[in-house]
This record gives sequence, structure tokens and C-alpha cells, in this order.
Amino acid sequence: MPASERVALMGGTFDPIHYGHLLMAEEARHAYKLDRVIFIPNGQPAIPKHQNVSDPEIRLSMCALAIEGNRYFSLSRVEVDRPGPSYTLDTVRQIRRESPHIGQIYFVTGADAVLSILAWHRYRDLLNECEFIACTRPGFPLEPLREHMPPELVTNVHFLPLPGLDISSTELRTRISEGRSIRYLTPDAVESFIRRSGLYG
Repeated sequence: MPASERVALMGGTFDPIHYGHLLMAEEARHAYKLDRVIFIPNGQPAIPKHQNVSDPEIRLSMCALAIEGNRYFSLSRVEVDRPGPSYTLDTVRQIRRESPHIGQIYFVTGADAVLSILAWHRYRDLLNECEFIACTRPGFPLEPLREHMPPELVTNVHFLPLPGLDISSTELRTRISEGRSIRYLTPDAVESFIRRSGLYG
């Protein structure tokens, strides 16, 4: 039986996961007729500015709570369980190796992160393994971005406009540390977990 499953990987620190992440995954699933979206929290982020993150098991728990009830969403421990820095190329290859029924693999990210792909570990090999879905905010200028993209990115990156929902994990952590509300920015179950665990205070 030929490999035919269409899958997107949604990687990140998810510290914490929020509705912006979930919206990106759902819009990508619908637009590209994906069979499932796999959320993959980093174990040890490779980018220095992202290395001061919450314990991986905590971030896994928040992701599990956030995606519960969506049969198209699943969670993978692949980067948490693999020692060393979390490189996307290693993850894509491991997912493909362990799931031979997968045909097309996409990686979902934000449009403003697209140019940083050039600095990713062995990015040319990565572009041979998967294609990127770059989600854009309303009013995000795509033409200047396309002008600076090398040919291999133009071919392998697909832009997906999203409804106006501008939320970041950094903003949520700041709100919590300042004693402000995060209600309606992340699922109730995730908010309750953060409060019970005393995170970001």
C-alpha cells in the first residue's frame, strides 16, 4: 500500500501553548486537507534564546490538555525523549522512519520566521524532506518577504493567511507574571494547569 497520509508537524516550545497555535494547526489542516497535525514540543531547543524554557514534561502536559477533543490533533514526545538539541531535520526523518504510511509532510510555522529557516540546521536537507506552511497575520506584507527568499524557499514554502489572532507565549507569560488575566487566550484546561502549577509567576 503506497504511503498516502498527509501530515503536518507543529513544533515549538509551547511555553505555554495558546489559541494562536491551535488556530494555525486547524487552518493548515483544513487548507491542505491534512489527515492529522502532530504537535511536537521541543526537548532541548537548539536556538539559544529559547533554551530557558519550562520543563518538557510540563509543556507536554499543557499541549495534551489543549488538543484534547480534536481527533485530527496528536502529540509526540519525539524531541523530548531524544537527547541533545532538537533539530527539525532529525525530527522529520524520525517521524517518517517510524510512520512509513506517511506520504507528504509539512511543517507549520509563522511567516515572520520563514527567513530564519536559512539559519536552521542543514536547512537544504530539510527542504528536501518536507514543505513549509507559513501562517500570516492580516496585513502582513508578503512581497518584501518573497523578494528576499532564495529560490528553494519560494518553491517549498506555502503562505496561509489567518484570521486576526495575534497571541504569543511571551505575552501570556508576561500577563501571568503581572497578575493579569489570560482567559480566552488559551484553553481553560491549560489556564487551570498553569495556575495549579504556579507557572510563570
